[in-house]
Amino acid sequence: MKLLTKRFPEGFLWGGATAANQLEGGYNEGGKGLSTADVITAGTHMTPRKITPMLEQGMNYPSHEAVDFYHHYKEDIRLFAEMGFKVFRMSIAWSRIFPNGDDAQPNEAGLKFYDDVFAELKKYNIEPLVTISHYEAPFHLAQEYNGWTDRRVADYYVNYCEVIFNRYKDVVKYWLTFNEINILTMPFGSFMAGAIMPEGNTEFGHTAVRAYDEQQRYQALHHQFIASARAVKLGHFNNPDFKIGCMIAYMCSYPLTCNPGDIMLAQQKDNLTNFLCSDVQVRGAYPGFAKRYFADKGIEIAMGEHDEQILQEGRVDFYTCSYYSSTCVSADPEQEKIGGNLSMGLKNPYLKASDWEWQIDPKGLRWSLNNIYNRYQIPMMVVENGLGAVDTVEEDGSVNDDYRIDYLRGHITEMKEAVADGVELIGYTPWGCIDLVSAGTGEMKKRYGFIYVDKDNEGQGTLERSRKKSFSWYKQVIESNGEVLV
Repeated sequence: MKLLTKRFPEGFLWGGATAANQLEGGYNEGGKGLSTADVITAGTHMTPRKITPMLEQGMNYPSHEAVDFYHHYKEDIRLFAEMGFKVFRMSIAWSRIFPNGDDAQPNEAGLKFYDDVFAELKKYNIEPLVTISHYEAPFHLAQEYNGWTDRRVADYYVNYCEVIFNRYKDVVKYWLTFNEINILTMPFGSFMAGAIMPEGNTEFGHTAVRAYDEQQRYQALHHQFIASARAVKLGHFNNPDFKIGCMIAYMCSYPLTCNPGDIMLAQQKDNLTNFLCSDVQVRGAYPGFAKRYFADKGIEIAMGEHDEQILQEGRVDFYTCSYYSSTCVSADPEQEKIGGNLSMGLKNPYLKASDWEWQIDPKGLRWSLNNIYNRYQIPMMVVENGLGAVDTVEEDGSVNDDYRIDYLRGHITEMKEAVADGVELIGYTPWGCIDLVSAGTGEMKKRYGFIYVDKDNEGQGTLERSRKKSFSWYKQVIESNGEVLV
């Protein structure tokens, strides 16, 4: 028996993660069409963003410029290479390839842009990890088809996949079909992930979308499952070397007490929020708890004659997730609530929280990785993890983000423990390796990056890039394969 060691494996994929709608900009350049992200205004931690079906004069739409990777990609990739990145997680903007989503032919200028990005990554031996759909469906699909509620959108997605699989089959090996696909189990995901048009209230956030029909969301989710499975099968046919994964927003929830009611709620939340989607994508079938939930809620999923076979034949090769924080659950409705990635939970008295009230819990990452790997036993990556914080630029231009280093150090330490536990962890791409726009609030103030970008919440700034203290720290982490964390 080979003894496990508390070391990351040789060839571990260290890097960073981004998304086109939060990074790229150039929203109306090179033939790109409007995406769902392009019609969402800026907001703050306290002020919700708004969905505006018609772009409004004088409003700030953060995705329109973002941090302008569209024009700065060579500089940014050079900085990633300086840190020693082995992998760069990015997304392709669907509406840059098919401006309306249902176009007969792809947009050559959009394809050429990603040719250039991939060539630049190859120059530095950085492996691209490409998310095919990351919260930016072509807006036309939302308006014309009500997004993923219409099964035809799955056909348009697979057509998009066929184009990019063929175009980039010799330069991209790792693909993710949908970002945080499980967000569609929550009302918040209706427009952002499902491209389901809001009715009446156009506020973007938890309180604004509660009126969305749960039946619609789960039907849209089923169509994404079918699209993902078809993409996996297509990708493997196009290039047997492709590795195609799922991506889940893993939300770690502890029972607040040993009350059996709290224990049961924690298990139910883990199942419905985290495991429903990955069970379908990894195991190829809906789990029993999902079928019971649908029956209890009166949800009827319209399935095609061959859908069960499609799901079985389109199982993913590896599992990836985001992990930022943990919360608690309780049967007691009076307990104090606190924020988290895409969801609210209860305050854990043993944890501290970030400026945005996300509880910091490195040990929760080890627990989560074990929980997931024990279920699936396939290779895993943590493709989002990081601390959103207000960074202060000193007089000499430096950003001393020791709080970010402390956060990442704690989580990398616990990942090493998970590897020693037997988890087959193959990569780590902390979120927002360069400052970018927050998906939830549209802010620049909430920064994650190792690289500072001079831009504020109002969209003002030079876009100049500079290295934070965490930049050199992470470079050292990569050089030592995670051994040097001081």
